[in-house]
Amino acid sequence: MTDLTKVPVTVITGFLGSGKTTLIRHLMQNPQGKRLAVLVNEFGTVGVDGEILKSCADANCPVENIVELANGCICCTVAEDFIPTIEALMAMPQRPDHILIETSGLALPKPLLKAFDWPAIRSRITVDGVVALADAEAVAAGRFASDVAAVEAQRAADDSLDHETPLSEVFEDQIACADLVLLTKADLAGEAGLAAARGVIEAEAPRKLPILPVSEGVVDPRVVLGLNAAAEDDLAARPSHHDGHDDHEHDDFDTVVIELGEVADPEALQAAIIRLAREQDILRVKGYVAVAGKPMRMLVQAVGARVRTQYDRPWGDTPRATRLVVIAEHDKVNEAAIRTVLEG
Repeated sequence: MTDLTKVPVTVITGFLGSGKTTLIRHLMQNPQGKRLAVLVNEFGTVGVDGEILKSCADANCPVENIVELANGCICCTVAEDFIPTIEALMAMPQRPDHILIETSGLALPKPLLKAFDWPAIRSRITVDGVVALADAEAVAAGRFASDVAAVEAQRAADDSLDHETPLSEVFEDQIACADLVLLTKADLAGEAGLAAARGVIEAEAPRKLPILPVSEGVVDPRVVLGLNAAAEDDLAARPSHHDGHDDHEHDDFDTVVIELGEVADPEALQAAIIRLAREQDILRVKGYVAVAGKPMRMLVQAVGARVRTQYDRPWGDTPRATRLVVIAEHDKVNEAAIRTVLEG
């Protein structure tokens, strides 16, 4: 895989108890020669799910490739959690061949797809497909989830979620966003239950979807991985009850590149980056800094007001220059004001 090849990402969605972790564990055990990475965002039970998956770690998906994001719905914590995590995975000595994301059971999948258009990652990863898991027995009975009380408790535990959204709407959004639907616990539902659940899903789906019965998470990985959907470029075909809402909009961002000469005081530069976050709502700053008197270049990575720096390698024959990429919402990007702060 060359550096220009986009890494495919499979988004796995479905209510708590639908079998997402079981499916991911099966894919980890049958990786088809791929080196995998896993992001787990099952808020409220993330520690359990993460430990289950880490117990299955091996050479194809080592422990360091399994990341738990427990600060709430990842589409609500994109700048703080999701983008830095993806960047860290892409920067590993052995870049993963495929990334699996287990979303929170109550997260709306479409806003997460919009996050893949962020400038920091849009040229490096693509959504291979969205796989929605549905408990066949529960769907057939009109409950959508096997344990509604547990799902509601999960919702109450996450302050970032819309507590007013009916579970039926969350379910419909998950189906509408999917490229593939897996009817889980098929052995418990029986033929009549599978037929009833299939009917519910076909009635909700905005387009014809493949719907497959699955028991114990066992499915041919070739069916789940390699869908080549490029879902981030196909949002119009994935309607949501929340389309047009201001919440969860992540596609209105812009980037400006600021080039400076050598920097005499790197601590002052870090303070300036913190000022940008606090005064101009800048979301991300990253790049390289030429520090006066230092033979090595300084790498800068900032998420909001959290700034990390390190000297990563000598400049060598590369021209010494400071070059910073600044990311924010369109109406927050004022190049002149940003430059004024950074130049001190």
